[in-house]
Amino acid sequence: MKGRLITFEGIDGSGKSTLAKRVVEHLRGDYEVVFTKEPTQTWIGNVVRRSICSDTDSLVELFLFVADHAEHVVRIQPALRQGKIVISDRYSDSQYAYQGALLADRIDDPIGWIKQIHDEWTIKPDLTFLLLVDPVVALTRCARKRTKFEEIEFLGKVQHNYLRLADEEPERFVKIDAERELDEMEEEVMDKIIKYLGER
Repeated sequence: MKGRLITFEGIDGSGKSTLAKRVVEHLRGDYEVVFTKEPTQTWIGNVVRRSICSDTDSLVELFLFVADHAEHVVRIQPALRQGKIVISDRYSDSQYAYQGALLADRIDDPIGWIKQIHDEWTIKPDLTFLLLVDPVVALTRCARKRTKFEEIEFLGKVQHNYLRLADEEPERFVKIDAERELDEMEEEVMDKIIKYLGER
């Protein structure tokens, strides 16, 4: 079987990280699965995390994210060539949605511009689960100290960007109501993944 890249996206507090990890545990009984995330656990990813908690300029920050994504792509290529399923907690769509919102006042069509930066070298996901939740609800789930990305108005813009991406590629995106119980979301996602893998 050809390797597959399945990504989980959504605003902070949507529950995507927890859901992605549970899906990985389910799949490992029948498939070879690699779990990964962005920012990565590399030194580049550590720099990205530091930038998130700082006053780094949004354009500079974008290119830190791009560098980290490039490192991520290189690291998952072998697993995909070996036919493994790669599950990623955030991927390039996070950049389009989040950095697209940050750069909206500086660049015309920032999402389109950021996508062009990736066009020649990124690996496009085969399937993307987009967890949708009211930003107010999402922030009540974020118990840790908030970053600059975790404000209601900003998260609303990010989610709007995610919905634009989903509308542009409806064959790849699966929208998930993330205000439901985790077990219910998990069952829906697993059903869709098993059906998707069975058809290919």
